[in-house]
Amino acid sequence: MNLLEITLELNEIFSLALVAIFLILVYRWSFTTTAKNSPPSPPKLPIIGNLHQRGLQTHRSLGALSQRHGPLMLLHFGSVPVLVASSAEVAQEIMRTHDLSFSDRPKSLIYDKLFYNQKDVAFSPYGEYWKQVKSICVLNILSNKKVRSFGALREEEVKSMMNEIAICSSSSRVVNLSKMFATLTNDVICRVTLGSKYSSNDHAEDGKTFPELLLEFEELLGRLNIGDFIPWLAWLSRVTGLNAKLDKVAKELDDFLDKVIQEHIDHGSKSTGEDRNEEQRDFVDVLLEIQKGNSLALPLDILSIKALILDMFVAGTGTTYTVLEWAMTEILRHPRIMSKLQNEIRGIVGKKADITEQDLNEMHYLKAVIKETLRLHPPAPLLLPRKSTQDVKINGYDIKANTQVIVNAWQIGRDSKSFNKPEEYDPERFLIHSGIDYKGNDFQLIPFGAGKRICPGIQFAMAINEIALANLVHKFNWALPGEARSDDLDMTESIAITIHREYPLEAVASPYSC
Repeated sequence: MNLLEITLELNEIFSLALVAIFLILVYRWSFTTTAKNSPPSPPKLPIIGNLHQRGLQTHRSLGALSQRHGPLMLLHFGSVPVLVASSAEVAQEIMRTHDLSFSDRPKSLIYDKLFYNQKDVAFSPYGEYWKQVKSICVLNILSNKKVRSFGALREEEVKSMMNEIAICSSSSRVVNLSKMFATLTNDVICRVTLGSKYSSNDHAEDGKTFPELLLEFEELLGRLNIGDFIPWLAWLSRVTGLNAKLDKVAKELDDFLDKVIQEHIDHGSKSTGEDRNEEQRDFVDVLLEIQKGNSLALPLDILSIKALILDMFVAGTGTTYTVLEWAMTEILRHPRIMSKLQNEIRGIVGKKADITEQDLNEMHYLKAVIKETLRLHPPAPLLLPRKSTQDVKINGYDIKANTQVIVNAWQIGRDSKSFNKPEEYDPERFLIHSGIDYKGNDFQLIPFGAGKRICPGIQFAMAINEIALANLVHKFNWALPGEARSDDLDMTESIAITIHREYPLEAVASPYSC
């Protein structure tokens, strides 16, 4: 045997040894857990753990894993332990029984860059600062009293959308409902928060509109940053361009917010208190007054103001219009449900020209349609991640402090233990069980979460959804373009933190005459 043959043979032996060592490591890693009494876990790989099992549609991937490993399972995303809850019972343990222990938020490069080091309400760590800014938002924009005070504004914007649809109808044009809903919710939030609509004005240097910037912002919120889970691979976000994209969008939005805030400051310096009554003050005015008064335990700086403004748009635009989008999608797929909904609304409204918010109180089937839409299509199917602050025992299993927690609201809404024929769209189930609501008390239906970190904007979002959906089905009859069948309607979901339709919802409207 010559030297070359010996070298080749040694290389082969060395390669086989490396493969053997790798397989041994994989085996040992796959069948070890962080504690003797941890929840069930699927096998994991070295370094990445279970990251490869997240999938693009993470709510669906985790739902499938829960079918095999149970409603409480422990995954490892890189070096981070991640608890996944997929049943109403487990969700109740996390968000009610041990709510305080699971009220924190994990740190994230994406949240830091987009929300000014997580100074907003949604992603802020649990503590006195979070309590303070949440109180400011609820008191000044999200309370029941404030939501009711915006009633005329909502009706005005819905009427504007109805006029746009009527124009399309008169010229036999297809209506892009997804675009209509995005504009509606953005205009309502703009008027309430900024005092003016910004849906068509250019504000970014490259000519993008504010709504277009928000779409990029929302898309980035749903991205995976590998450095959050494997710190020594943090450099990959620079290679992939994620870092640059985050910086670019954050800068464009920051420039826009600077301009809006300066406009409010300039306008305030030119007016007296008598010039602007309570109804004319928007959220930015309120935040600037709070900052100027300096009466808070933790002073409100300009970065906090910007973060809270962004919160209102992220929580009040994308998550609101996706409910309208999926509700119209489902009733277009189910003509019987569309007809029943129209009969209810038209019977209550009669020959009145406009639907009032008082009329909505009597529309029980409308409310059932919205509940069923939220069950099958929760806007943020995995809610927002939580983090445990101390060791806790859940269902007899030991959960360590600093464990991230994902509550799969999408899977919970499709649990056959809670709902008969859960894959079917059937609003009648919420007429039979009308006491089940989405406000955080019934854990089989938690599209907005529950406990201390429940979304505080539920009433604000639902007020828009109810008046808009009622008007849509009252004033128009609807059909799919080109005489398409309801079964042909594409149901593909987008990939983002908020799950919209991948393709815009288009339909043909014909006016209804009483």
